[in-house]
Amino acid sequence: MLLAALALMTQSVVEMRHHHRLLVIAAPAETDRQAQQQIAALAASQEPLAARDVVIVTVMADRVAGVRDSAAALRQLWSLPRDRFTVLLIGKDGHVALRQTDPITPATLIAAIDAMPMRRAGLR
Repeated sequence: MLLAALALMTQSVVEMRHHHRLLVIAAPAETDRQAQQQIAALAASQEPLAARDVVIVTVMADRVAGVRDSAAALRQLWSLPRDRFTVLLIGKDGHVALRQTDPITPATLIAAIDAMPMRRAGLR
């Protein structure tokens, strides 16, 4: 399991497309209050998120975790502001399914994923 997690960290967002949903947490710094709240809220929901093929990607200032892409590339790709918190849910097809400027609850996130066409098709 640990090896699988490390392998994911060496992939780019393009390589993850069609295999994983991405939850992107972006903030101006690792000490950002909203980013810390978001990460803490997700900590208890790791199993349901893993069951939905979610990989968490953090973009804190110029540091990225979860993928090998640079912070600059991810900020440009998804129009992420450098100066404020943003959380995105990226579908397996690469589209932005959810964009929030406040932390989202795990229940809201799971409901958004479960409403996605690819998720519903996979449950049939």
